Amino acid sequence: MMSGKQYLSSGERRERTVEAVVKLCSSADPSTITIEQIAGHMRVTQGALFRHFPSKEAIWEAVITWVAERISDRVVAAGEGIEDPLKALEAIFLAHVDFVARHPGAPRVLIGQLQHSRSTPAKRMARSMLDGYRQRIASLLQQAGEVQALRPGLSIEAAAVQFIGTLQGLVLQSLITGNVPQIVVQAPAAFDIYLNGIRAGPGGKR
Repeated sequence: MMSGKQYLSSGERRERTVEAVVKLCSSADPSTITIEQIAGHMRVTQGALFRHFPSKEAIWEAVITWVAERISDRVVAAGEGIEDPLKALEAIFLAHVDFVARHPGAPRVLIGQLQHSRSTPAKRMARSMLDGYRQRIASLLQQAGEVQALRPGLSIEAAAVQFIGTLQGLVLQSLITGNVPQIVVQAPAAFDIYLNGIRAGPGGKR
């Protein structure tokens, strides 16, 4: 007779825990989520969680790592093979929005960590992820500038920050309204507004 109990490796247990936290964050303030809630969601004991994580902070570090890796993977994959840097930016924008729509807890995790008053490993990881993201966007904008696709005098740094700001605005609005999937519909128009603010006019001038 086969047992219905599922045996998972330590790595798989950690992965399940991270996914559970991201799921919980889709409908709850990350700062209020307790070990008891995580364990209850997973139908395990708190002791079982601490067999795979030494502390609650270690869980949040793993969650931030999970979010950062998946966003980074999507950014790289979305822009890969697209020669036009502005088209690559659009692909990245839409891929990021799609990720958020599929994992609405992810932006809550990042926002929650960045709002901490003290510097924690998870907060530093979140900042590092955002810095890397901004640098990737700035690199594509630099490429666009080199082929005169941007309006003269445009600040690459400001344009990179505004790219992220446009994304964040969409995400925050969706969290406020409680309709995160709607950002997939709104994203193309939002990117078009952003693009019209940075690109050159006909003939490479504006």
